[in-house]
Amino acid sequence: SSSIFQNQLRIIEMKLRKDLKLREEALAGFSAGVVGTAIGFPFDLVKTRMQTGSTNQTSIIKVGRTIVQQEGMLALYKGLWPPLISISILTTITFPQYAFWRQLYGANPGWDYRNGLAGMSCGPIGGIFSTVENLVKTQMQLDNISKKQYSSSFACVKTLVQEHGVSVIYTGHVINTFWQAMFLGNYFFVYEGLREELSKSSFGNLQIAVPLAGGTAGASSWFLSFPMDSVRAGVQGQSLPPKYGVRKVFSTLMKERGILALYSGARVSVYRAFVVSSIRFSIYEGALWFFGGGRNYTMHPRD
Repeated sequence: SSSIFQNQLRIIEMKLRKDLKLREEALAGFSAGVVGTAIGFPFDLVKTRMQTGSTNQTSIIKVGRTIVQQEGMLALYKGLWPPLISISILTTITFPQYAFWRQLYGANPGWDYRNGLAGMSCGPIGGIFSTVENLVKTQMQLDNISKKQYSSSFACVKTLVQEHGVSVIYTGHVINTFWQAMFLGNYFFVYEGLREELSKSSFGNLQIAVPLAGGTAGASSWFLSFPMDSVRAGVQGQSLPPKYGVRKVFSTLMKERGILALYSGARVSVYRAFVVSSIRFSIYEGALWFFGGGRNYTMHPRD
């Protein structure tokens, strides 16, 4: 039985090597990560200010205008480097991971639950990188309001580690990882389903189907996971070392600001996600064509 099991593993390994283009997936993911992060960062700053109650304004435009007037144009990009580096790493890892899990699960194009399962499977490894990125980004975005103690993202990391130890940069790791898995599961499930549907509809054009599917996937994923992200922002945005965990942050949000607090800043995130994900998936698919001749859409038997 041991030899049969080993033979099965070898067969799976050979099939995965044959069908996957992991190098091309990584290059495409990196390209998508760099461009998407640079375009979406100012929107993310506005979202963080609204999520954490750092501003009383409810208008996206007014919050953005106030930041520029009071802190300068460059404030819109304060804290950019950690997400630019980490999200580039994250997308470089996530897209090949997704291709691997998708192939392993035998997922098909279209509305196949295994696409969502493949996306969720990327969460644990993704969380290792995104926890640090989200913590530093959140601390930097809130630092501009009052203390202004961090001159750069790297100074922020250095100060936090020197004062509180290395473990502090993983504050909020559990909830961030759960959020990552929820987000990526919906992200890829919706993208694959709409991409296939739109490409076969009257649109009949991947140049339209890809950005529309990507934008909808991003917007819907943010809307679905936003309450969890609001709690995550509260955990990672508090003064460090952390005094409050997930349950305390959640109960405080409910008590002080009500259920709507979980969706404070959601509108800007949904707008941003649609734009960024449209561009991100367009670049991803375009880079795959450039580097490797396009995506591999092997059909598998359905359950």
